[in-house]
Amino acid sequence: MTWGADSSAMLILILGGARSGKSRFAQSLRPKESPAVYLATCRVEDEEMRRRVERHQAERSPNWITVEEPLALAHAVQARCGEASFLLIDCLTLWLSNFCWEHRETPEAELERLACAEVEALAASSRDRRMVIVSNEVGSGIVPDHALGRRFRDLQGFVNQRAAALADQVFLTVAGIPLQLKPSAAHREGTT
Repeated sequence: MTWGADSSAMLILILGGARSGKSRFAQSLRPKESPAVYLATCRVEDEEMRRRVERHQAERSPNWITVEEPLALAHAVQARCGEASFLLIDCLTLWLSNFCWEHRETPEAELERLACAEVEALAASSRDRRMVIVSNEVGSGIVPDHALGRRFRDLQGFVNQRAAALADQVFLTVAGIPLQLKPSAAHREGTT
């Protein structure tokens, strides 16, 4: 089966664990003729992260336009991603980590509300383009041994749930294999 052959506007969420092939699969969904933006959410704050970024850059063809934005994703899509018909956001987990740090004094319920509101704003901006969001599935691992880790894991789960509810398609990548969890709107309507 060929994923992403249709280049119509839609929101696609790709979940998976570390090194599961999420980003590679996300990049494969880009229609070859489309202008494409790679919206990178990480902050390079140490040598290990710099190496990760370089690896991701090397895996992409040079004709991607890279936009770096660690916090204001919906604003970046509207203000800096122009007329690109394909947008890849990689990744929602690093964004959420940045977001949590920025809002570290915010009460837990308000933090969840703000994070989900940003995801909703992203979904709204996908109406005129194909947007692919990559995120880590963090709920399948061990329970973190400290409260902050558990709080982040739970919040990531809520953010992923909201993104999945808004997405037209949802995939889970396991060992480089994409598994479709949610069909497209056309498929749900029986018009595939």
